[in-house]
Amino acid sequence: MTVDTLATPHARQLADLVARYDGRAPRYTSYPTALQFGPEVDEAVYRGWLAELPAHDPVSLYVHVPFCARLCWYCGCNTRAVNRHEPIGEYVQLLLTEMGFLAQAIGRRLPARAIHLGGGTPNMLSAEELAAIFGGLGDAFDLAPDLEVAAELDPAVLSRDWVWAAARHGLNRASLGVQNLDLVVQAAVNRTETFEQVAAAVEWLRDVQVRSINLDLMYGLPHQTRANTLATVDAVLRLAPERIALFGYAHVPWMKAHQKLIDEKALPGPAARLDQAEAAAERLIDAGYVRIGLDHFARADDEMAVALTEGRLHRNFQGYTTDAADTLLGLGASAIGRLPQGYVQNVAQELGWRVAVQTDQLPVARGVVLTSDDRFRGEIIERLMCDLAVDLADVCVRHDRDPRELSEAIERLAPFVEDGLVRIDGGRVEVVDAGRLVVRSVCACFDTHFKPEVARHSKAI
Repeated sequence: MTVDTLATPHARQLADLVARYDGRAPRYTSYPTALQFGPEVDEAVYRGWLAELPAHDPVSLYVHVPFCARLCWYCGCNTRAVNRHEPIGEYVQLLLTEMGFLAQAIGRRLPARAIHLGGGTPNMLSAEELAAIFGGLGDAFDLAPDLEVAAELDPAVLSRDWVWAAARHGLNRASLGVQNLDLVVQAAVNRTETFEQVAAAVEWLRDVQVRSINLDLMYGLPHQTRANTLATVDAVLRLAPERIALFGYAHVPWMKAHQKLIDEKALPGPAARLDQAEAAAERLIDAGYVRIGLDHFARADDEMAVALTEGRLHRNFQGYTTDAADTLLGLGASAIGRLPQGYVQNVAQELGWRVAVQTDQLPVARGVVLTSDDRFRGEIIERLMCDLAVDLADVCVRHDRDPRELSEAIERLAPFVEDGLVRIDGGRVEVVDAGRLVVRSVCACFDTHFKPEVARHSKAI
């Protein structure tokens, strides 16, 4: 049964308030969101966009590795569990082929300032495969001397040798999936790992001078409670990570069939979920972390916290970021890219992606062309997601838009204002701290594409 009875009266009251506005809004890692992607952006369109990229503007690169040693039942990523290495090696060879197609379409070696290895589990790659990938990227792009190299890692299958191999290619940022350290919770989601494994992973990363380590935690998992959430937070704080992400479990079994393996009766209810989230946030703030946006925390001297203070924080498909590049190029199955002209996504299913590359195609499936209105509203939404505030008058000036175009959005904000979740002062809209968890719903007020009656997104809490 759900455990709302363990939540505090304040948490239940706040959960009731939040629930009024929980319209299952998008996570706004892009605008327009992936729901608006369509087949009109195909390989020919993408090739045209690539050929038009400015020769001297740096790009960022995302490489998707859709393999894991185990399938975590809560996972919403595009990945699969493998017990043989051959599929990974074959995938890497096709990645190198895709890199060649991309370089050919661009027609010149663009400067690259950041590489992000995501998944899946990039530490499933062998040292030789890592070398091949970085060699291919180096052939296709001019890698900057101060290149940022980040990787998402599973501590339970990470080795010291892998860390040293990645360090030879410049690894300087890492994100470790921890989620929750309680053994009952771990068993309920098929992800078992110990604190000692996480601590060893952090030690190895520190040994090779990785300058920023993020730990992913979750709330709302089956059998999760306030007590085991705080126990996990207290444990990982001993490792002094630069950043901590605190994600709410999104139960979307209609999208991810393996989530049907989770016992829904063991999932905490809305009030208990909120209690876990806010208790963890309070503990992290007390420990000196700055709360960032919807679900991130960073030490006050971390680049992300500084970017928040200076209004330079951004949001993309990897979450909150300090990466200000106008162009993000995605490689691998399901990878999403952003170019000045719009968004593009590769074929999501690994088999379809393989077939496309094997038949000498850039494996594009869909995308969306950015309109002037998308850019206008996208800036408003990004600032709300990052800063919890936006000066609408300033944004209107930058985009040469009439503020009256936002009158309908302002009207939709009225209930948020009445319930004390949002403040409006002239042209400034601010989400107060009590409204942080409904910032997605606030953003939806400015989203002309959003249709709440047909949307199927995860709930806010």
